[in-house]
Amino acid sequence: MAREGGIGVRAAAGGIGIGLAVGWNIASLGAIATRLSSAYGVGLATIGLFTTVQFVMHMVMQVPGGRAADRWGARTSSLVGLSLIALGNAIALVGAYPGLGFGGRAIVGLGTGFGFVGGSDYIRARGGSPLVQGLYGGSSVLSPGIALALVPGLANWTGFRAPYLSGLVVVALCGAVLVLAPAAPRTVRHAAERLDFGFVRDRRLHRLAVVHSVSFGFSVVVGNWVVTLLEHHGQPKGAAAAAGSLTLLLSFFTRVAGGPLLRRSDAHRFVAASLVLGGAGCALLALPLPLPALVAAAGLVGLAAGLPFAMVFTGSALARPDAPGAAIGFVNSFASLTIVAGTPLVGLTFSLPGDGRIGFLVVAALAVLAAPATPRVAVH
Repeated sequence: MAREGGIGVRAAAGGIGIGLAVGWNIASLGAIATRLSSAYGVGLATIGLFTTVQFVMHMVMQVPGGRAADRWGARTSSLVGLSLIALGNAIALVGAYPGLGFGGRAIVGLGTGFGFVGGSDYIRARGGSPLVQGLYGGSSVLSPGIALALVPGLANWTGFRAPYLSGLVVVALCGAVLVLAPAAPRTVRHAAERLDFGFVRDRRLHRLAVVHSVSFGFSVVVGNWVVTLLEHHGQPKGAAAAAGSLTLLLSFFTRVAGGPLLRRSDAHRFVAASLVLGGAGCALLALPLPLPALVAAAGLVGLAAGLPFAMVFTGSALARPDAPGAAIGFVNSFASLTIVAGTPLVGLTFSLPGDGRIGFLVVAALAVLAAPATPRVAVH
């Protein structure tokens, strides 16, 4: 098929490539958190702060990154993002020094901030349907799921450098595809105007931000610590890594499914149910269950986390057609804040009774409580 939803094959490949490159750099450190702790000579909470620093910068760049996509064109802003991701990984490769780790992840965060919003806006600007938007969202969780499964094995060969080396390779490949893709038009109407920040008070965006925070945001927090949780409670490293990868990998399928779902008038009910089921999966991971049950719980978290994505990003752009990239960035900044705060907080619960289980139970409760906030978003 040459085109899907008005978007050409090269454009679709370029946009999906952005999601793959950004996604890999979201969870690759969590795959070998214990090994990194040993290599850097710091505690697990400090390794969690590497991710925190990345997502602080990611969060700060959401609205500027969206505005850059509106003004420069989303392909250009995304290429800037991929270049920054590559630079940050290159800096961290130099040696196992905490200063380099923090500096490298900060630059990676600048890049993912540009890239994640730019990728979604690129799909929109090239005429992609909600299905293609779902494929983009799926790519951004497919690659971190693969990273959680593969980076531990790569670390046996390259040590602490495994997430950084693999990140560079993925960015190089996906960047090459994006260079060959067509450019995206700017949002001409507002390309030279100052941004109206009235969307900051838009309640539609607030509700979408809550949904995105407890689906995507929590899935990243859980993905960063689930392998460590299972290892600390007696599961073999290989089995823990495989189970942990499901919390992100399976989101690919439900992110794709979430696009066509928007054509239903009751789509919000399915999304709300997914938040409840995701919370239930997190709660099950915190229980002393046999390995098959834990694997099923990890799979439930992954499947549940993906369904809201198309609603959140399509709904944000529809709510603010005057600045769709900035609106997407605004909503995504709340998920980034959730990751910034949640990753080290869950890491700290490994020093409390239950060795991490309390953190997973709190995440579970918040996901369930957020379900009633799900808004109606329909695409006909």
